[in-house]
Amino acid sequence: MNDKLDDLLQYIEETYTGKMQKGARHYLEVSLSETARKLGYNELAEKYKTAAAIVPLRNPQRGMKVRIDGRTFVNYAEYDSGMAVPGYLAKSSTRKHRTFIPLDSMICNFS
Repeated sequence: MNDKLDDLLQYIEETYTGKMQKGARHYLEVSLSETARKLGYNELAEKYKTAAAIVPLRNPQRGMKVRIDGRTFVNYAEYDSGMAVPGYLAKSSTRKHRTFIPLDSMICNFS
């Protein structure tokens, strides 16, 4: 299962690689469940149905934006790309991670 989780996280990073900027204020929430289902990992889709990856954006996206208190991301872990996931999920992965330190306020982009 760890290999599938690592594949899922890598897929998300590769999908947004040109749009990501580590430490950015604007971000997208990417549903791990929907992405896992797209990859055919139905067991992961069920296990992580409420989890989302935080993808920091180089530029704001079109559409609605909502300001979020950075304390929302307590116990999140960050990968080298800047993508962040809940800490319990990062511990299940074999990928190297560190504690995510968000900005005081973040802006969630919906597109």
